[in-house]
Amino acid sequence: MTAPRSRQPVRVLVADDHPVVCDGVKLLVRHDRRIDLVGSAQTGAEAVRQAVALRPDVVLLDLRLPDMLAPEVIDRLHEEAPGVRVLLFTAYGDHAGVRTALDHGADGCLLKDAATPDLTTALHKVAAGTPVLDPRLSAPDDADLRRHLQEAGITRREYDVLRLVAMGRTNPEIAAELNLARNTVKTYLQAAMHKLGARNRVEAIAKAGEARLL
Repeated sequence: MTAPRSRQPVRVLVADDHPVVCDGVKLLVRHDRRIDLVGSAQTGAEAVRQAVALRPDVVLLDLRLPDMLAPEVIDRLHEEAPGVRVLLFTAYGDHAGVRTALDHGADGCLLKDAATPDLTTALHKVAAGTPVLDPRLSAPDDADLRRHLQEAGITRREYDVLRLVAMGRTNPEIAAELNLARNTVKTYLQAAMHKLGARNRVEAIAKAGEARLL
């Protein structure tokens, strides 16, 4: 029988090709001493190499990396780093690849705009062998989001920009996705950062998570 890991920090490897996402995760979990971020990877091949070398308990894996998709990464992790658990971390809960990755042995899926407590709890559960599935994948409900937006004084459009920033999008990419001018995106982001008391994009993601906006 495997010994319980509860007294040891959960070792986490982040595999995402957007550095702002990796930095955001680091800030989101920084207050939980039972989580230890041991490394990061920007490609699937690098994630496998890092998993073999670092032996994390959990790989926090993006659905799509530049060189391979999550199902392939999961297959290789199971082959080369047996015992590692995989928590999908994606912006696209309705993507068909989520179900495929789960079928390949992912231990759960969390959306990238999850609140800080949801992320830390999910990492602990997955490390302990409990599958985790973001409830919004089956029953989306934004009643709580509306309440938190009101509490933070953030408008829905400012939130839309923040959410895409948290997904690693650049201002031009956000402008194209939301059909806005680039200067308008910058204005929304600056307004949100001011309301959250954030000095940069990474702090904005972390503070939005603490306010249960992401």
